[in-house]
Amino acid sequence: MPRSKPKPPKPVDATDADDTKFAGAGEIFLKCCDCLDGMAELPPSSVDVIVTSPPYNLGIAYSRYADNLPRAEYLDWTVRWIRAARRVLKPDGSLFLNIGASPTDPYLPHEVILAVRELLMLQNTLHWIKSITVHDASGEPLSAGHFKPINSPRFITDCHEFVFHLTHQADVKVNRRAVGVPYTHKSNIGRWKHTGGEDLRCRGNNWFIPYETISSRDRERPHPATFPSRLAEHCIRLHGSPPGKTTVLDPFVGIGNAALGALAVGVKRFIGFDIDPSYLTTAAERLPVTAICDLSKCPPGKPRAPKKRGRPPGRNSPTKKSS
Repeated sequence: MPRSKPKPPKPVDATDADDTKFAGAGEIFLKCCDCLDGMAELPPSSVDVIVTSPPYNLGIAYSRYADNLPRAEYLDWTVRWIRAARRVLKPDGSLFLNIGASPTDPYLPHEVILAVRELLMLQNTLHWIKSITVHDASGEPLSAGHFKPINSPRFITDCHEFVFHLTHQADVKVNRRAVGVPYTHKSNIGRWKHTGGEDLRCRGNNWFIPYETISSRDRERPHPATFPSRLAEHCIRLHGSPPGKTTVLDPFVGIGNAALGALAVGVKRFIGFDIDPSYLTTAAERLPVTAICDLSKCPPGKPRAPKKRGRPPGRNSPTKKSS
């Protein structure tokens, strides 16, 4: 894939569509191709973190992919791309696999993780919580997040998806407090030696990360299945490798939310593949102008070139693209 002369991350005072702070702009490569072909071009053991969300085989209406394969065929395809990902993943690398289910097909995530257990080991299971209701100290309910109701006499609304943390040997040290939260009871700071006197604890494996409210899905989120950029950001921070030395890959990059999460961390290099040129075009429009977007191997048909857009007024940024 095309390479440019490495550039050090630059400080950027700007935010993405999810109001995530940019830490810097490293190298960004987007390529229109099948992820198996794309990963075959990468050197072995060259990627620190893979964070991705492949099609769930739940019949979602993608423009260039049939999301309704026979189960055996879908699992075989999953094994093939995970095998390709294992080849490029460093020995101490992490693969964060986001996958959901439907009420009528609840076994899918579990079948996927069992299908790939001979390739990579399950080190942690994270739960991406989209919507939640808790009770405050007075007992009053407090609801937050993106709640998408279903009309069913049998099923309750599924408000979460899995994020499986896969590694080669399930022995990768992670930076738990990189995505930590303050203690509710401050007496715990002095009680536990591992705090080092810092008011920060492990967040746990339930991550409440709601979607941002948008006014137009076609304009602001033109993809039928995305995760928030902050989910990718959390995964990269949890892995814990030095950002200036970290390469991140998303084999199913879509409109670039994982790239935005990588930018928020300030990683050295981000690589993304997708078979849909329209998604990659949108991704490129959301990223700094230094991003390389290779559409030369797209399916027949001339895709539109990414527009170079300015950031909203009042934000100081060396780039010319909106987030």
